[in-house]
Amino acid sequence: MDEAVFWAMIENAWSAHPSVAAKRRGLLDMSSPNRQALAAEIEEGCGAMIDTLRGRLSELEERDLLEFDRILERTLHRLDRRDIHRVVDGSDDGFLYCRGFIVAVGRECFEAVDSDPPRAVTGVWCEPMAYVSMRVMDDRFGADAWTPSEISRESFTNATGWRS
Repeated sequence: MDEAVFWAMIENAWSAHPSVAAKRRGLLDMSSPNRQALAAEIEEGCGAMIDTLRGRLSELEERDLLEFDRILERTLHRLDRRDIHRVVDGSDDGFLYCRGFIVAVGRECFEAVDSDPPRAVTGVWCEPMAYVSMRVMDDRFGADAWTPSEISRESFTNATGWRS
């Protein structure tokens, strides 16, 4: 499991839902007057995408599933920054779920927001994305199979991202 496979799994999960998947690119168009409405439609479709992703994650070996989770954790941690929070706002959980939405939309959205935080959209969440692999791990291999890493996906834990 590497980052290319991680992002491909997310992309493949969206491919099972083409009507919503096709709309994701519109989020990157900063001149679009309906970005917020588009984000709400994508947010609504995240549940189905997560169900598809969860099914595919359930087929992985324990080692690959844990690595998927570690990549997810690092990706969420990377977005845990003051400049992104200023755009999306939110409480501890709300900010995590907004970052989950950014990751769930896919690599192109993640990279766009990572390099240019105003590309993020306020008020959209995808809570299940933040924990999808951890929950599959628990279901398949038991609660003891998942162990915390040296970083956290939780909000306000990326010290570098919160420096003034």
